[in-house]
Amino acid sequence: MSLGDGFSVRSAATTYPDGWRLDRHDHPWGQLAFCNSGVMRVVSDAAAWLAPPTRAIWLPAGVAHAIVMKGEVASRFLYIAPELAAPLPCEPRVLEVVPLLRELILHILRIRMLDPTRPDHDRLGGLLIDLLVEARPQDLALPLPRDRRALALAERLQSAPADPAPLAQAARHAGASLRTLQRLFPAETGLTLEAWRQKARLIAAVSALSAGAPVAVTAADCGYESPSAFITAFKRQFGVTPGRFRT
Repeated sequence: MSLGDGFSVRSAATTYPDGWRLDRHDHPWGQLAFCNSGVMRVVSDAAAWLAPPTRAIWLPAGVAHAIVMKGEVASRFLYIAPELAAPLPCEPRVLEVVPLLRELILHILRIRMLDPTRPDHDRLGGLLIDLLVEARPQDLALPLPRDRRALALAERLQSAPADPAPLAQAARHAGASLRTLQRLFPAETGLTLEAWRQKARLIAAVSALSAGAPVAVTAADCGYESPSAFITAFKRQFGVTPGRFRT
């Protein structure tokens, strides 16, 4: 998509099938990635972010990323000109999408582009920025290690969150000792290996819940021995129960 001059916000809407991948790319404008259905997983060199339908991912201009679709994803993208986006965060983050922000995103999509020389469009652009600045950040980011062995383990744990294999065995498959990986994860992600695995499981749970999976099934599929243990961990991480999170 070519982003030219003369507009403050541009938009795009596409429905992607499950598993579709948008390969690594970046944008000269900031991007707000939102979906009406399905879940988007946005991956950079430093982290992976998850956006279910009630959340959106803000990506500042120039951040290289890939996007992987989980379920059929009705994507809704807004591209915001640098001048308008100046008050927004300089780092990617997941934001809560309240009903007013959701309706504004969809309204701008119907308009397609905002022309700042039109007073009504200029007001819409200002309201969009105000709502994004006020949006509550959501801790749906999973920091990724740089070391190839630690990254191999991270990918394994993400792909099979319920894998009962001991971490020492998973570490050997990644080509390093458990002690080495327990040293690398805090140094490169800010989380202990055990805390990183739990967060990966809980973020996988958000994806499953957003697809309509029951809480008990999600708990088992994400490696928890009981729904109550899962609910306790989920509420500790996100501040709400699994049932409340997806509403």
